[in-house]
Amino acid sequence: MGLRVVGAGFPRTGTTSLKAALERLLGEPCYHMRELFERPDDAAVWRDAHAGTMPDWHRFLAGYAAGVDWPLSQFWRELSAAFPDALVLLSRRESAERWYQSMDRTVLEGARRLMRGDFAGARPPLLAGTPEQARAMEEMIRAMFGGAFDDPHDRDKVIAAYERHLAEVRATIPAHRLLEWQPADGWGPLCAALDLPVPDEPFPHENTTADMRARMRELDGR
Repeated sequence: MGLRVVGAGFPRTGTTSLKAALERLLGEPCYHMRELFERPDDAAVWRDAHAGTMPDWHRFLAGYAAGVDWPLSQFWRELSAAFPDALVLLSRRESAERWYQSMDRTVLEGARRLMRGDFAGARPPLLAGTPEQARAMEEMIRAMFGGAFDDPHDRDKVIAAYERHLAEVRATIPAHRLLEWQPADGWGPLCAALDLPVPDEPFPHENTTADMRARMRELDGR
């Protein structure tokens, strides 16, 4: 059947919680950055996609009912075309400033250190594996951030890129296919858009800023 949900949101917009929620609703896996821990060869596919060589999306994402978070969500245009019946899910935060505060202390901090090769302890799990896999992963990460932001160190440019992205998705995807969602929305909008009953359980709340920073400290041996 292919993807039923194409995520178009940036990291730190509740994507880890969305992964858990969508897997609960759809009963099949949801592709997320975390998939690369188990599928390190995928990094080369995403790196090549950033360079303009797209995979066969149906074959590459076979077995997944949904996908959220980078690198997948950076290809929302291509994926929404490849899966024309899929819901396009634009996750966001309540404000660009709140999003940046979370992003700056987690994803951006980690990416800056990764690009510097600045590790006090073990190398991050994303750079584990064979030398070829680790190199592809680092090249993919550089392509992800280079493609998203003019300068990942410049706060104003990062926020402008985030706001520009939201506007581009809104202007491109027809209203009947687009769902804007933020973490406080919980199950309701998702279930309504997918025509599914609301589960009798709390909405997942995973990978908070504190959680992610704790994992980053563990990697440093601090």
